[in-house]
Amino acid sequence: MARILITSAIPYINGIKHLGNLVGSQLPADLFARYMRARGHEVMFICATDEHGTPAELAAAKAGKPVAEYCAEMHAVQKGLSDGFGLSFDHFGRSSSERNHELTQHFAGKLWENGYIEEVTERQVYSQADGRFLPDRYIEGTCPNCGYEKARGDQCENCTKQLDPTDLINPRSAISGSTDLEVRETKHLYLRQSLLKDRLEAWIDSKTDWPVLTTSIARKWLHDGDGLRDRGITRDLDWGVPVRRGGEPWPGMEGKVFYVWFDAPIEYIAATAEWADAHGLGEPAWRRWWRTDEGADDVRYVQFMGKDNVPFHTLSFPATIMGSGEPWKLVDYIKSFNYLNYDGGQFSTSQGRGVFMDDALDLLPADYWRWWLLRNVPENADAEFTWEHFQATVNKDLADVLGNLASRVTKFCRSRFGEAVPEGGTTGAFEAALIARLDKRVRAYEDHMEAMEIRKAAAELRALWAEGNEFLQEAAPWAAFKEDPARAAATIRLAFNLIRFYAVISRPFIPDASARLMAALRCEDWTWPDDVNRALTVLPAGHAFEVPEVLFRKITDDEREAWRARFAGGRG
Repeated sequence: MARILITSAIPYINGIKHLGNLVGSQLPADLFARYMRARGHEVMFICATDEHGTPAELAAAKAGKPVAEYCAEMHAVQKGLSDGFGLSFDHFGRSSSERNHELTQHFAGKLWENGYIEEVTERQVYSQADGRFLPDRYIEGTCPNCGYEKARGDQCENCTKQLDPTDLINPRSAISGSTDLEVRETKHLYLRQSLLKDRLEAWIDSKTDWPVLTTSIARKWLHDGDGLRDRGITRDLDWGVPVRRGGEPWPGMEGKVFYVWFDAPIEYIAATAEWADAHGLGEPAWRRWWRTDEGADDVRYVQFMGKDNVPFHTLSFPATIMGSGEPWKLVDYIKSFNYLNYDGGQFSTSQGRGVFMDDALDLLPADYWRWWLLRNVPENADAEFTWEHFQATVNKDLADVLGNLASRVTKFCRSRFGEAVPEGGTTGAFEAALIARLDKRVRAYEDHMEAMEIRKAAAELRALWAEGNEFLQEAAPWAAFKEDPARAAATIRLAFNLIRFYAVISRPFIPDASARLMAALRCEDWTWPDDVNRALTVLPAGHAFEVPEVLFRKITDDEREAWRARFAGGRG
């Protein structure tokens, strides 16, 4: 049994996320966590809400609420939606937790002691209209690299280039929209990433199995322009982790907080400590996942994230860990993703364009969305959601293949043999050939899941479902029943075990539907099919069952067009 630590990029607290956000980190991380648990491994799956920085303050101001109150409310909303999508976090924490305050201040203190933090007097944008310094995300303008007109002062979300607020063309305040800005001097702490460049580069070069998307972004940031730059880790904000070291205020840093991208990744560690606290466990319970001197040396740590988060997870967070000089666990594998676009354009939170997580659950159960998103996850290039493709995938894969098999087998059995797995008959060469094909395919499925090749895994799973339908079509128990009832009984008995087999292996992708199948089969044996032949004998003759409700319904053309119009823009 292996020990697997899994984290997905923590979502900003400001509002409900769309399907592109979901498939960019949390959903594929959940797939991997569920699969690893199904194979018997010990898994710690961690996520949280990212509650500090400008997005939280601006969203709270727009909502007319104190920022702490707003964050508490939105954490509950995001936790509810993650539960609705079946995301199986061991803990869904908050970056505003006391644990994260303590750990962030601890890391800053260690970095200072080791010479990796310095105080820098810098020139920063001050807004006359707002009467305050504007941290990077409080400033918008045109990106000097790609010309995107809504670039933020820390990074352009269009081309992902790292920026300083003073780089922006035609900058304006994100609070008031004022362009009455001037540059003044202020003092901040900088993480001296440049001193760790060689260590970071050697570490990244050692990760020969990482996706090209991950390593190419990391190397670009290491070498573009002047190479890896030192970055400010404090901001002039009220909301955040106060700048302290050794439990005392940091001289000269009064009224400042740590930069959100310094404290946010540390929340992965803090959230694991929150998990231990929530379960009444002691310090060793979480430290065994994170401290290599306390047991984490045998942990495999896997991160999931969108490509815009890669620079911070390949450079800044590892620099924090390396620079601390302490034996914290570094990530072993980073699975990064491109963007999911929406129906000919982009998802847009501001314009309400695209399907958001709450709307999705109002329309259809989570498994419909989970299957389409994971089947089309943007692994090697950007992907696009279209209503035609969504409808076709749901109808053909879920309704016509998997759902159809469960319905035909259970209804036929009830009408001909009653509500129990039938007795009689034996299987032969025809069934043996099916089992051999299933065994080959399920081993390929496992290989793809282990390698986090999600699209390939989904395609193999769909092919496994199709094998069952083709077998049923060729065996034709409804025809055999007239001439050889025993033969029909043997076919149906195997088909019932096929349904259980599919429920078990499909659970990482479609957990609710799998649970419904197992409930209908009155079975609680979720044992993974290491031996396919044995797996297809778990349900014996005489085992009672129920005919399940429709597992997946088809999406109509009228629904498709209504939903397309509804989510074209103007949310709410």
